[in-house]
Amino acid sequence: MKGQDWYQADEVAEQYDDVRFSDGGRVIDHREREAVLSAVEPSDDTRVLEVACGTGRFTTMLADHDAEVVALDISREMLEQGRRKVRDAGLADRVEFMRGDASRLPFPDDHFDTVLAMRFFHLMDDPEPFIAEMRRVSSDQIFFDTFNRRSARALYTWILPMGSRLYSENQVVSLLESADLSLAGESHDFVLPYGFYRNLPGALARAFRTIDEAIGRTIPGDYVASVSYWDARVSSE
Repeated sequence: MKGQDWYQADEVAEQYDDVRFSDGGRVIDHREREAVLSAVEPSDDTRVLEVACGTGRFTTMLADHDAEVVALDISREMLEQGRRKVRDAGLADRVEFMRGDASRLPFPDDHFDTVLAMRFFHLMDDPEPFIAEMRRVSSDQIFFDTFNRRSARALYTWILPMGSRLYSENQVVSLLESADLSLAGESHDFVLPYGFYRNLPGALARAFRTIDEAIGRTIPGDYVASVSYWDARVSSE
């Protein structure tokens, strides 16, 4: 798995949110939270498994919307950051943190309503075993994002410390079919890639985001978007 050692480093876990989601990075954080909430629609009847929960950004948000969340990550350091975030928010009774491997999930079939995997599939050399396991433990929905092969991200992905797998839309559809999942919804965003926003002050990033959204509403802009959000459903028999 690309980047596993990088993500588990103490200094990366401690600085992850500040480096990626402060200043201009808040634009990214806001959009990702919006995408997750609109697809998952959590409530007190929703059982969610979050794969690769990292520092608990989405874990805390989902628990705050009354979902019962199991948050899984392979990194002890990331999990500790997540536990701290949930405790500080007073939501520890709604979240269980677990260290584990997403290719061998320790849960029975159909155990969760929704499985969430954000910032995950770009690290996979072979994504099929992971999507199959997510499908096995979900009774309804899998929501995840990918980075796109057709986007500007292809120009700089090789310099990232962990590397990134880029996907075409056909590859994602094939991946879902292999796991007996159907595509219920998709959206594509960020003509300007994430790295661009992180290097800007907040006000300037928001100004560029307005331009980015306008371009993204056009057919060419949608085609070269760097990120896709995929809402997949368990196929009815």
